[in-house]
Amino acid sequence: MNKIEALSRADYKDVFALSQFAFQYKLSEDTLVEKAREADRHDIWGYRIDGELAGKLHIIPLEVTIGGKKFTMGGISSVATWPEYRRSGIAKKLLHHALVKMKEQGQVLSYLHPFSVRFYRKYGWELAFSQRHDTIPIDQLKGSWNGAGDVRRTGEDIALLNDIYADYATTLSGMLVRDILWWQQRVLTDKEMNIAIAYNEKDEAEGYIIYKVRNDVLTVKELAYTNINGRNLLYEFIGNHDSMAKEVKWVVPTNNNVPFIVNDPVYAQVEKPYFMARIVDVATFLEQFIYTDNDGTIKLTVEDEFFSENCGVYAVEIADGKATSVQKVSQSDDTVHCSVQYLTAMCLGYKRPLELYEEELISGDAEAVQQLEKMLPAKQTFLTDFF
Repeated sequence: MNKIEALSRADYKDVFALSQFAFQYKLSEDTLVEKAREADRHDIWGYRIDGELAGKLHIIPLEVTIGGKKFTMGGISSVATWPEYRRSGIAKKLLHHALVKMKEQGQVLSYLHPFSVRFYRKYGWELAFSQRHDTIPIDQLKGSWNGAGDVRRTGEDIALLNDIYADYATTLSGMLVRDILWWQQRVLTDKEMNIAIAYNEKDEAEGYIIYKVRNDVLTVKELAYTNINGRNLLYEFIGNHDSMAKEVKWVVPTNNNVPFIVNDPVYAQVEKPYFMARIVDVATFLEQFIYTDNDGTIKLTVEDEFFSENCGVYAVEIADGKATSVQKVSQSDDTVHCSVQYLTAMCLGYKRPLELYEEELISGDAEAVQQLEKMLPAKQTFLTDFF
């Protein structure tokens, strides 16, 4: 008998055996204990064939920040099937089941890190995050950046780090909302990393850096700041490691402006696609979304081949940046036609409506597309976390 069922701690041996095989790693006994603690926060669904675990999928209940507002999000992780059961539709069934459960639980968005973009596009996820991987000579950061204050190395003050991170996250789109466990289990895991905090002249924390120096390379795991002064203090702090490192490796938002403010911008800058996202519940997401201050009504014809309850024509009435009404209406000519994938990319800020319209990836009434362009905030998507 074939069925999908919720998995528990009693199933962890089978769950981790499949993960280790599928993703080609080996967990020690100590690491297994830590992984079990992490998995306790997951909703894990397994597909059984004649009682044997054939495939599984994890949903991590999370929140993200878009337009300064928190949205519930289900992080899809560790999708795996034993090879003897592959290409029989198990992953497809698990993903559809996950969408049903996420909608029931009020998770309006879902993120995942794809092994194949093409594979997950079939099921409604779309690229929504890229990262720029820079390797910059440390001499480019050496010298005074005119920051007022100082930078101090410190221990793991998670509360302070999270305050800075949460402020930084509001300047971007789609960043995770972190709790203490996430910091402990997913961020501050490398004990070789150093932590330093930037303070202004009033002794107020304005930024942090998590980094290490090895083999003449300063590697930044994460850098966040609340204002330009905090950023400048941290950049100067990095440059002060010039006796220890020749270059800096860091991951930054794709619109990071360092090339415009250093003397020589000719250094390695490689943009890489990162995470995918999809709207789980279109109506609820459109109700909760924060628009620009342009009042009016926008009509969207949304297609979702994999999760058909999202399909329809939505009339969204907006006042003062908030949806006052979201209703499904009959077919109308003055709409923007888009898939759930492109709707997700536009609302998160990864792509703009006019950009997709010019590429003929969305269609419909030209004035409606212009209106949508004005109503959607223009903020850079960025994600530093991984799951």
